[in-house]
Parts: sequence; C-alpha cells; structure tokens
Amino acid sequence: MAESSWPGELLVVAAQRGDVDAITALVSGSHPNVRRFARSLCATPEDAEDAAQEALIILYRKIGTLRASGALASWMFRIVRNECLRRARAMARDRTPPWDGFAPSAEEEVLLRLEAGRVAAAVAALPVDQRRVLIMRDIQGHSGRTVADALGLSTAAMKSRLHRARAAVRHMLGAAPDATPEGNTDGNEG
Repeated sequence: MAESSWPGELLVVAAQRGDVDAITALVSGSHPNVRRFARSLCATPEDAEDAAQEALIILYRKIGTLRASGALASWMFRIVRNECLRRARAMARDRTPPWDGFAPSAEEEVLLRLEAGRVAAAVAALPVDQRRVLIMRDIQGHSGRTVADALGLSTAAMKSRLHRARAAVRHMLGAAPDATPEGNTDGNEG
C-alpha cells in the first residue's frame, strides 16, 4: 500500500491563520485520506466521492475553526462520517418501498444496517492512544509496523493498544465477545 500521511502541523497552523497557499496545500494533501475515509463509510462509491468533495470544501472554508492543529485527522473523519450519514438518510427517505413479494435489494439491506454513526461514536469514545492506533490501522489501513513507528511504539505495544481498542469498540456496540471486525485481526503486518 502506498504510504499516505496527513499534512504537517505547521501547514495546518498556517492554514488556520488564513495563508491561502497553505490552505490549498492542506486540502490537496488531505485528499487521499479523506477519500479513504469516505470509501470506508459511505454506502456507494458515488456517495463516497461526493462526501469526500464536500468534506474538502468544509476543510477549505472552516479550517480556522479547528481548535487543535494536531486533530486534523479526527476532525475530517467526523466531517466525512456526518456527510456519509446525511447521504444515507437522504437515500433511505427517497427510496421507494419494495414491491410486495420482492426481497429488499442489497443496497437497501446495506442502508438498513448502516450504523456508521454508532461505530464512529464508539471510536470517538476511546482513549486517545487507542483511538490513534485503531484509526491508523483499521481505518487508514497502515501496516502494524508503520503505525508503531509513527506513534513511537514497539510493535507489541501497538498490537496491545489495537486489541484493547477493538475490544472496547465491540463492547460499546454490544457485540458478542468472540466477534471480530472484518479484516486482519491478529495484528500482523498483513
């Protein structure tokens, strides 16, 4: 996987102060991460693209309202999540009820099960150290070694935090204790 990181804190601070070049660079540098968030949260690829664009517009217009320059990733995650939820609600409102005798479509099933808001709230409730590891590993898709290095942790410490974060999210969502999130659950580099 190609390495993709968020723009640096100095760029965020300059953008917050209104530097147009910094804002442009910030939006451009955030785009790959915002698209990845949207693709993981939205019901359709089209909604993901639209949500990513809307989130980048919000970033451009409201970067000055970001309180902590180091919180760009979590702020953008919340914006993308809210935009995906808004689009899903609109789609659910607009959809026509299925005809008698027909099962709901796969898309309708996905919309019925969409619980991105609950998942995002559970992730947001995690302690900061666990939330960072979970977001970098499970949402952004970085390798375990990359996450450990980025956070200045040993691989074992990163795996431990990731395990505790996943368990806490499962608990908050009321999942069975032996349920595992989709994807690599053993913490290997995979």
